[in-house]
Amino acid sequence: MKLIAIFCLLFFSIFNAQPKETKPEWIKIADGLAFPEGPAWNEDYGLFVSNCYSDWILNINNDVPDTFVVQPTKPFNFSKTNGLTFDTNDILYACDFGIGAILTFDMNGNCEVLIEGYEGNKFNRPNDLAFDNKGNLYFTDPKSYGKEMLDGALYKYNLESKSLLQVDNELAFPNGIAFNLDYSQLYVCESVKNRILVYEFDNSGKLKSPNVFVELPGGDPDGLAFDNEGNLYAAHFGGGAVYKIDPDGNIIEKIITPGKKPSNLEFGGKDFKTLFITEDETNAVYKTNWEVEGLKLIR
Repeated sequence: MKLIAIFCLLFFSIFNAQPKETKPEWIKIADGLAFPEGPAWNEDYGLFVSNCYSDWILNINNDVPDTFVVQPTKPFNFSKTNGLTFDTNDILYACDFGIGAILTFDMNGNCEVLIEGYEGNKFNRPNDLAFDNKGNLYFTDPKSYGKEMLDGALYKYNLESKSLLQVDNELAFPNGIAFNLDYSQLYVCESVKNRILVYEFDNSGKLKSPNVFVELPGGDPDGLAFDNEGNLYAAHFGGGAVYKIDPDGNIIEKIITPGKKPSNLEFGGKDFKTLFITEDETNAVYKTNWEVEGLKLIR
């Protein structure tokens, strides 16, 4: 009898530990893209999306896709953008892994190189970026794709002093990046290790060594975003899902996506209850109505 009771307890514990699986109604709002990535929402101008395997940035406003900017022949401004984010002045910041630089665009499409290297060396492949609540820009810079190849870096750039700090240089393909609700923690994906790291700040405001926040079941954790309740959402490239993770690191929901390669995600819309994803198996952008409001970023 005791064995049966123990078996039942173990069974129900395992069953209850499984995340809820949901299949929302995804609406395709753009297709025919070239490895879409880095969605960035702007309340006045809509959604902006990189085409990693091409040379143009897409703008989707009121569900109408249009070209925001195309790489000009002369002068050479940009190559292949990935992660995107906005500041409070409607300046779009972009990771360009083609030329190894961080770029800025105004809303007329004018491009400038913000930073293009550290201590005399070019960046490798800048991937994704996020502002803290003090206006500092953090970005990931992966190099090799291997679990034992710890040559990826994390940087912090102060826009006022124009100083660049290498925060970490022993990461295995650092990818998506996001701050939590009160900006006390920074989350970074180590895609090749199928996990998300969390950095905390010490009393002086410097980042401590990271801890493992959560490990995902196969696939590559890619883009990240928070909702207004403190849950982290991770696009699971190769896994066909977005995972919803609570503040304790528990995977509480598996959100099935239209293709197997969701690369990134962003909350937006008038009420910030629209969840956008870029999906690279179908080379399209999708949206769905979500029950929780996304975190409005302080940039």
